[in-house]
Amino acid sequence: MKLNGKTFVITGAGGGVGRELVLKVLDRGGRVAAVDINEEALKATAEAADNSDRLSLHKVDITDPDAVNDLADEVTAIHGHVDGLINNAGIIQPFIPINDLDLAKIHQVMDVNFYGTVYMVKAFLPLLLDRPEAHIANISSMGGFLPVPGQTAYGASKAAVTMLSDGLFAELSDTNVGVSVLLPGGMATDIAENSGVEVSGGAEDSSMAKMMLGAGEAADLILKAIEKNKRKVYIGKDSKTMHTLYSVAPKAAIRMIKKAMS
Repeated sequence: MKLNGKTFVITGAGGGVGRELVLKVLDRGGRVAAVDINEEALKATAEAADNSDRLSLHKVDITDPDAVNDLADEVTAIHGHVDGLINNAGIIQPFIPINDLDLAKIHQVMDVNFYGTVYMVKAFLPLLLDRPEAHIANISSMGGFLPVPGQTAYGASKAAVTMLSDGLFAELSDTNVGVSVLLPGGMATDIAENSGVEVSGGAEDSSMAKMMLGAGEAADLILKAIEKNKRKVYIGKDSKTMHTLYSVAPKAAIRMIKKAMS
């Protein structure tokens, strides 16, 4: 799928990988509806894009299904149509065991990561099906296939995103809508700060941190997956390595990630 002339809706567009995705789609000649809950962050993204006339900003809480449905109408009114949806918005949990994590935080993580993705898909899929060619890209995580101690609820939400994406791929395989699920490992982004999570030591100082991708590099790989209509892509050396190890020696993989996180 060529990005030139296509209109993409990108969530989590206020910073990190989301901002890079916005900038790179615009650089490739596309149009973007940038979505984020943080209005100031969206304005910063617009400034980074030189306030392009192919960019629209939308302050939306994706955990509100009514707001997401209104967003679909708003984007259509501005851009005329939608060719692609990149569900990038996500939060992590505090780095504590599930036994110590309160239910409100678990619900929040699931609401943003999983239900937010579901609401976006439900609102925009009918529009995508009307296009000659369209694509959905859902950002999951290495934690969506490998248990990461201290991020169990987050991992469960991302595993749900992965299975949702696989199901969508199957259901839409005979249509004009392609589906990709991306499973990145560690990335140098501000997700912890945006999630209200303090990080000290642990994963940030581990040897695995040396394999972290920059936001720009991650965005390039995500867009390449869309362009090539890839079904599932493991992004980053750590994600690729751990997927291979977890496939052949799951206990050893779990011991390795536990050591890296401790």
